[in-house]
Amino acid sequence: MPSYTAPTKDMQFVLHELLKVSQTDIPGYADLEADFTSAVLEEAGKITSEVLAPLNVVGDTEGCVLENGVVRTPTGFQEAFDQVREGGWTGLDMPEDFGGQGLPYVMGTATGEMFSAANQAFTMYQGLTHGAASAILAHGSDEQKATYLPKMVSCEWTGTMNLTEPHCGTDLGLMRTKAVPQDDGSYKISGQKIFISAGEHEMSSNIIHLVLAKIPGGPEGIKGVSLFIVPKFMVNEDGTPGARNGVSCGKIEEKMGIHGNSTCVMNYDEATGYLLGEEHKGMRAMFTMMNEARIGVGMQGLAQAEAAYQNALIYAKDRLQGRDVTGVKNPDGPADPLIVHPDIRRSLMDQKSFIEGARAFMLWGAMMIDRAHRMGDKDADGLISLLTPVIKGFLTDEGYDMTVQAQQVYGGHGYIEEWGMSQFTRDARIAMIYEGANGVQALDLVGRKLAQDGGKHVMAFFDMVKNFIKDNADNEALKANFLDPLKQASKDLQAAGMFFMQNGMKNPNAALSGSYDFMHLFGHVCLGLMWAQMAKAAQEALDAGASDKAFYETKLATGRYYMARRLPATAMHLARINSGADPVMALDAGQF
Repeated sequence: MPSYTAPTKDMQFVLHELLKVSQTDIPGYADLEADFTSAVLEEAGKITSEVLAPLNVVGDTEGCVLENGVVRTPTGFQEAFDQVREGGWTGLDMPEDFGGQGLPYVMGTATGEMFSAANQAFTMYQGLTHGAASAILAHGSDEQKATYLPKMVSCEWTGTMNLTEPHCGTDLGLMRTKAVPQDDGSYKISGQKIFISAGEHEMSSNIIHLVLAKIPGGPEGIKGVSLFIVPKFMVNEDGTPGARNGVSCGKIEEKMGIHGNSTCVMNYDEATGYLLGEEHKGMRAMFTMMNEARIGVGMQGLAQAEAAYQNALIYAKDRLQGRDVTGVKNPDGPADPLIVHPDIRRSLMDQKSFIEGARAFMLWGAMMIDRAHRMGDKDADGLISLLTPVIKGFLTDEGYDMTVQAQQVYGGHGYIEEWGMSQFTRDARIAMIYEGANGVQALDLVGRKLAQDGGKHVMAFFDMVKNFIKDNADNEALKANFLDPLKQASKDLQAAGMFFMQNGMKNPNAALSGSYDFMHLFGHVCLGLMWAQMAKAAQEALDAGASDKAFYETKLATGRYYMARRLPATAMHLARINSGADPVMALDAGQF
């Protein structure tokens, strides 16, 4: 059975030596001293490795079962959910006013990676609840907040998001679910939603569904969509669950992965719902949840890559296969371990350098969210808005690829279920699809985010890269291996943006044909920036005589690998973008 160990040491390095969290001016960050964050991360590490990780394969093999309208979750899930709830993990970064612990989002992100890596399907139950609670927190009335948030923060009640219908996913303007106004101010919700994660289960005493629907007579298309709170059980005046609402689970989807999560078809039959936010402004309210979910999904890509890598590394060190071409390394055995072979090293270094760069990127992004929310910093808000499709799209594409590479280390043993490696690949696959498929993320990045606020935020990113290179120009330890590659990659990104500016207006397909490559180009530059900054922090630690010399030397070597072997992909992506739309659009539909 695969194992998982929380990478707390690397998280501490990112938090304190790269981001220097306790020294920043963000409210609440002064409390994030190394001893405190270490205690939180170590406790999260225990519950994820000891309780959740062993249930990962159980959830995968048993799945969820629908019996007479009731969903039974896999063996052990209920008890584990109770433990997570009792530990306060579900409300770690939620407001204290509603029973949360009020820690910054960056801490929720760090612990969230552990939970997702240990058991993605399980963690989705609480993760979706967090997103639904955030939407109510941002857009709900005082009464709605008081009614739902305390129990959702504690996960006594869980939550969902209901967008997709059988005939519409990305194009939500086509939805048919209706919300008919009632005299008492409520609405009757009727329609069917599909792919609803955690849509029905018995681990919580109520489920609060957030449902997109159209009020008859409203504007056409997406402008006529509103968001509603639809509880599984009506809420009594004393706050307890009452009568069953008109919502039911029609079936559980049979899926490629995340079997432990109940992905449901949900039927609404004149269910009572309550408007969340304003009429016909449902997408604005839902995007509070969607943006949080997209960043969380990016984290899932990183998390599955981490879990898969850990197991591939163990196997590569243990499995004897062939001899090192430069000389025998295991003379007492019949063969040398896999890890001596250069191609295995290449695969492991691909994985390690992606994971550590992605972790820094994720936590840096979480810090921007804290800066935006806790300080009202509009520049931070604009920058994280720009980078959200990169975090979601790039990290899940690359994360999935890394799980495949980890599986490949096992050879044939990676393909059979006995070793459990296929689960990481199957579970990671959904992250490229849900919360907006990655092609849509790329279109959002190029079609909307680049030009947002007159291009202010992408220019701010370029300035950030340029200033880091300029400020460290005299640092000979960084120049050749980190600063020069980062500078070239940044030039590639700027050249791609210039191509879109020069060609996109007269031929929109020229920009859209290159959007996927641009998202990956941007992602590589982001990780290149993270690696350059981590290299500086590691070098400073070594210069100061750090006791754990091996850790920092390893960090530098891993960073050099990324800059030399992964970052040059920016040139390939730029060449594809510069080829324009013609190669992509050359065939008529009938020629395929």
